[in-house]
Amino acid sequence: MGVGAGRVSESGAPSPGRANSRPPSSMASCAEPSEPSAPLPAGVPPLEDFEVLDGVEDAEGEEEEEEEEEEEDDLSELPPLEDMGQPPVEEAEQPGALAREFLAAMEPEPAPAPAPEEWLDILGNGLLRKKTLVPGPPGSSRPVKGQVVTVHLQTSLENGTRVQEEPELVFTLGDCDVIQALDLSVPLMDVGETAMVTADSKYCYGPQGRSPYIPPHAALCLEVTLKTAVDGPDLEMLTGQERVALANRKRECGNAHYQRADFVLAANSYDLAIKAITSSAKVDMTFEEEAQLLQLKVKCLNNLAASQLKLDHYRAALRSCSLVLEHQPDNIKALFRKGKVLAQQGEYSEAIPILRAALKLEPSNKTIHAELSKLVKKHAAQRSTETALYRKMLGNPSRLPAKCPGKGAWSIPWKWLFGATAVALGGVALSVVIAARN
Repeated sequence: MGVGAGRVSESGAPSPGRANSRPPSSMASCAEPSEPSAPLPAGVPPLEDFEVLDGVEDAEGEEEEEEEEEEEDDLSELPPLEDMGQPPVEEAEQPGALAREFLAAMEPEPAPAPAPEEWLDILGNGLLRKKTLVPGPPGSSRPVKGQVVTVHLQTSLENGTRVQEEPELVFTLGDCDVIQALDLSVPLMDVGETAMVTADSKYCYGPQGRSPYIPPHAALCLEVTLKTAVDGPDLEMLTGQERVALANRKRECGNAHYQRADFVLAANSYDLAIKAITSSAKVDMTFEEEAQLLQLKVKCLNNLAASQLKLDHYRAALRSCSLVLEHQPDNIKALFRKGKVLAQQGEYSEAIPILRAALKLEPSNKTIHAELSKLVKKHAAQRSTETALYRKMLGNPSRLPAKCPGKGAWSIPWKWLFGATAVALGGVALSVVIAARN
């Protein structure tokens, strides 16, 4: 998208498009006036103010009475109806002329052209509104989710300064390829329609903005012309290079969302990229294309795990890391994130060996070293806590009798040993006495 109104770059930031600091003549300001009035269609004259002035009705009444008196005087001079001759042919009324005039008077006047649509509150909160400037042609349809649309986009700030223009911006509707203002407003447009969309910053570039053209927390005015809307591609029929191109576009959109800390939309874009890579194919691909798709899949899974970690979705992040390690067991990023996920879940004994394996692959990585040191300390503190807990469960050690100093291991059961010896000696003596008697 430019996620937002433009395309995205490899680093994840949207491409700026063409900037123009000169405010457009057609968009001097997008702020709604205090009493908005819809412009009249072409050909409809403006309404004029009118007043009823004193004395006008009386004067008109006197003139009508004078005309009626003149007409009454004139009627006396007219010949009787029966004596009226036929008028000349060229002056005679055509047959049915009076009926046609009557029917014409009875026909309704053509309806005036509809006024342009007023502002439509798309979400009902006043933060995203749409107004039709030029309606689409009769019979035109609206796009639906999943279709690929092409729009002409002009982006301006609230003061009318145009900051970007995209003559042909192409994106998949509903895939979060662009800013939410476009994704939510374009489905309400007809093909061929031009509309003005005013959007709060939360539906555009948010608190980060888009340097250097769009400042943070900037509300935008978007003049959008929906040019085309076609069905999306069939993933099964894509060639290897087409799959690579599509997955890369989705990944770049995810990177742009991630840069703006919109981790939900980032995870969605990475999911779409993985879907484009892993969907079944009916077109043969070369070994190089398959290897390229595998590398791209690993990147998307790693980025997906990073987004899931930001969202505290630990199980999903652990699953994404495990999928990466199935393809690349020595992937340092996957090892590091898996160890971090396990640490977040308190599984220190499992996380430490994984982080040590990652540090062994890259001993100079300070981030892994710092995370491992922190984890070892946490594990030691955890073991101390567990030991103290076990002692508490078994009783207070301070109440147990202290051992006598200088006594070894045989000092405890000496009474038992003495008794056993006495019993043995008694048995021997008894045996001697019995033998002597015999």
